[in-house]
Amino acid sequence: MERQEIQDEALKATEGKQKCTIVLGTGVGKTLVGLKHMEKHYSPLQSILIVAPKLSIISSWKYEAEKFGLSKVLENASFSTYLSLNKHNPNDFDAVYFDEVHSLLDSHRSFLDNYAGRVLGLTGTPPKHKNSEKGRIVSEYCPVVFTFKADDAIESGIINDYQIIVHEISLDTTKNYKVSTKKGSFLTSEVQNYSYWGTRIDIASGQPHILRVMRMKAMMEYPSKERYAKELLKSINSKCIVFANTQDQADRMYTHSYHSNNSDSEENLQDFKAGNITKLSCVLQLNEGVNIPGLKQGIIMHAYGNERKASQRIGRLLRLNPDDKAIVHILCYIGTVDEKWVKDALEDFDQSKIVWRNYSLQPV
Repeated sequence: MERQEIQDEALKATEGKQKCTIVLGTGVGKTLVGLKHMEKHYSPLQSILIVAPKLSIISSWKYEAEKFGLSKVLENASFSTYLSLNKHNPNDFDAVYFDEVHSLLDSHRSFLDNYAGRVLGLTGTPPKHKNSEKGRIVSEYCPVVFTFKADDAIESGIINDYQIIVHEISLDTTKNYKVSTKKGSFLTSEVQNYSYWGTRIDIASGQPHILRVMRMKAMMEYPSKERYAKELLKSINSKCIVFANTQDQADRMYTHSYHSNNSDSEENLQDFKAGNITKLSCVLQLNEGVNIPGLKQGIIMHAYGNERKASQRIGRLLRLNPDDKAIVHILCYIGTVDEKWVKDALEDFDQSKIVWRNYSLQPV
């Protein structure tokens, strides 16, 4: 199927639906479908609200509208983040478009319950579990009526193929991980620190989820993944992006980085797009709305057990020519909860394209 055909089918699936969601994977044209839906159903005089996770995504709506000659449909459009949704009067809008609709939460019910107009949800990663908070919200207020995911687009020749390599590495036994407390600081090993958090979680009488978050943050700071990723990056000759955990780590990973506290970020990004530099480290800002021509490989330092973050990052690598193949490297601590996080994050990807390799037993 051609991209145009898929977009037409998605729009057709919304006909007669007052409130619904369409699922379109990377490269199919999710924003364009939203704009075409507006063009078909509303005049510029009517009031439209577009809701997105971050204000930075709004620029992609304006860019797409200008690119396809649809700027007129946004003349009377308002924009909001999900964080600010409840500040808006539901009676002020004829239609609401939820970009990344999986961001809806129970806290948004006050707006949704009082809004009587048309709703169109858009996402590439719908809630995985129907009984989860986000799953219930989407099912109740804007159920999915059409689905065309990234692997469907690959089979249709719309976007390029991929291979995911999970690099299983061991926690370090060397005492080189610094832990700071109110009483001072000391050095311990990654193995000892991971065991410490595991014990605390096992004996916790209440709120173990807080301890799990603290363990995750500690694991994100372990130096062994950073050392491994630097060596992996040196071995890659094609255009490659590194998704680091923090801004400081992004700066340490490579000479050129992209994040909100780096004054050279935009220049680095433009050089990366143009091919003047072939490697770039970044954090969350490049998850959505930014396309990198010729991006062949990517390194994901941490999977978080979050399929959306994994999908968004892998999606940066699915915009090559359809005949190309991207390689995604994901780092994973063997014998830890990290294995579950990675498996959960990759559950919706084609398992035949995922290779698990124990790199604690062999070099990069």
